[in-house]
Amino acid sequence: MKGSRPNIILFNPDQWRGDILGHMGNLGAVTPVLDGLVRDSAVSFRNAFCQNTVCTPSRCSFMTGWYPHVNGHRTMYHMLRSHEPMLLRTLRQEGYFVWWGGKNDVIPAESGYAEFCDVKYSPETLPTKKDPHSWDGWRGDPQGDNWYSFYLGRLEHDPSSGHYDDWDWANVMGAVDLVKNWRGDRPFCIYLPLGSPHPPYAVEDPFYSMVDPLRVPPRVPTPPDWTGKPSLLRGVWSRQRLKDWTEERWRELRRTYYAMCARLDHQLGLLVEALRCGGWWDSTALFMFSDHGDFTGDYGLVEKTQNTFEDCLSRVPLIVKSPGGFPVRPRVCDALVELVDVPATVESISGIRPRHSHFGRSLLPLIAGETEELRDAVFCEGGRLRDEVYCQEFNQPDAHTEKNLYWPRVSLQASIPEHTKAVMCRTREWKYVRRLYEGDELYHLGEDPQERVNRASDPALAGVASGMKERLLTFFLETGDVVPHDFNRRW
Repeated sequence: MKGSRPNIILFNPDQWRGDILGHMGNLGAVTPVLDGLVRDSAVSFRNAFCQNTVCTPSRCSFMTGWYPHVNGHRTMYHMLRSHEPMLLRTLRQEGYFVWWGGKNDVIPAESGYAEFCDVKYSPETLPTKKDPHSWDGWRGDPQGDNWYSFYLGRLEHDPSSGHYDDWDWANVMGAVDLVKNWRGDRPFCIYLPLGSPHPPYAVEDPFYSMVDPLRVPPRVPTPPDWTGKPSLLRGVWSRQRLKDWTEERWRELRRTYYAMCARLDHQLGLLVEALRCGGWWDSTALFMFSDHGDFTGDYGLVEKTQNTFEDCLSRVPLIVKSPGGFPVRPRVCDALVELVDVPATVESISGIRPRHSHFGRSLLPLIAGETEELRDAVFCEGGRLRDEVYCQEFNQPDAHTEKNLYWPRVSLQASIPEHTKAVMCRTREWKYVRRLYEGDELYHLGEDPQERVNRASDPALAGVASGMKERLLTFFLETGDVVPHDFNRRW
């Protein structure tokens, strides 16, 4: 196997939290396909972290191996420009047949897809069901407590197909068809950036009924007075109007989100089955990872924020199955890893020499069980400087009006200190967040895994805070810029 390049699958759900996995011990999670892979052939990373907690900056990061600060990718509207590296384009230039089925959120719409993939998939028969983002009927009264909840619940599936016939199903089945009919003379890369479990929280049976709401773990409680927490969280909580929700309603919302993950697990299983039946399983590397997480009721919030780094947002699932010929010790691995490590691992597996400087590290030594450590800390960042008004994202349609589903968060991105630039440094034991225009955060994760008690001002921990600041200084020094691999003529 090592003498030829393997096929690559990048199965990339949107907004899947890192704790919604059965093999991580979550009794409410229904993920038999992923659980089976980790038991037999894959490694699941318990402590995998994204580099930004919203879609576009995170995707720009894991497609380049760069942290968001390296080239200013901190908003939903600053995507990869033509001069920047991009993993899919590299794979295509290296001889891969690249098939892209799903959302974008990484390259500008004006760029087109020609450089990045051989096929940007569109099904011959369009889906029959609408994305819940495209209508407001499920939101209820604009003055009510469901208007910003993102909660829809159980969907009516299409009797002819047996499922809710949306774009995720169309893209997954397109990928399955590609594998079943593949006769190409090149290795293929399938990139599936899917829409779920990004809210609205909505899913059809049988997935809805697969999840027992009584087995879903309780949410992190709403802070009693928000002391020590970022002002953005307090502001979003006030505007989302969910403070009077009962625990029964929260449990139902969380059950629906868990069921969305169950549906994705099933869809991945269809792709795995196609790879096995087609004889491609041993010659394929499979990566399953999300771009960031979701509050799902934790702290009394839903959806996500752009510059806070609670584990429910910054910790993501990352499961890797290497191709035959590479040593693997299937298990749950506790090492600290980052999504910037994904492109580095793809390059290692495929034998591609990096064309640009990046900051990812190959996961192969961890996958093989040769070591249990890769990094001493992981990092996540977001927000803006006071004068960066172009980072407010007010170019969304109706973003400044209360009609917009995202208004509670996006409206606060016009405010400082709520939208302050911030960066997280997280070790196994501590999480430190440096916030530019308001108080810092420091949590002892062993004693306070829910990050409820901010100890940044505790004089007994001044040495810990100083050490975390020193680690951040080293991080920025190491990753502050990149030098091109080619040279300019001086005369």
